[in-house]
Amino acid sequence: MAGTNSSEIRIAGVGRLYVAAADTKVPTTFSTDPSTDWATGWKNLGFTSGDGVTFSKKDKLEPVDVWQAVSPVHFVYSDRDLTLKFSLLQFNEDTLPFFMGGGAVEAVTGSTGVYKYEIADRPYADVRALGLEFTDVRASDGATVTYRFGVPRGQVTAADDIKLARKSAAQLGITYTAMAAADGSALASFVMKDAAYAAS
Repeated sequence: MAGTNSSEIRIAGVGRLYVAAADTKVPTTFSTDPSTDWATGWKNLGFTSGDGVTFSKKDKLEPVDVWQAVSPVHFVYSDRDLTLKFSLLQFNEDTLPFFMGGGAVEAVTGSTGVYKYEIADRPYADVRALGLEFTDVRASDGATVTYRFGVPRGQVTAADDIKLARKSAAQLGITYTAMAAADGSALASFVMKDAAYAAS
């Protein structure tokens, strides 16, 4: 709806992050249990820091200058950078390899309850799908709205330092960058259960 409407203000009160094999589709079914909706192929990455997720879309435009004008007469799109930045708080068989860039946690032969993760001597492509969901309760009528954002192909392009200290939880800080698909499909997509988008 055009114009001022406080019911269309969104606050990401509770959110979740999921990871899956590349090209896994974001679920479009909304039930009372999000874990059921994301059951097929998606893994919940668990607790994240209170900062939530920082979503960034940056387009780079190159100006076309001409002799006859002081201002550019045209712009050429040269780059699009779509990233999500967040910090995971749980250390497990899903989060550690995701942060480190691939591979798997393995049980140590002959040792009960002992596991090993080896960091490769060089980086390898670790392309995965990433899903984000958050819910908000509208102040105007108490209705719950749910947003989902999915990137079918992307990978971790930056990892923050892990600080191990006595007074704070260790965090796996990640920057995940979307990648274009070979078939020219969407770089990312929003799926919303929100009446604000209904045609007026």
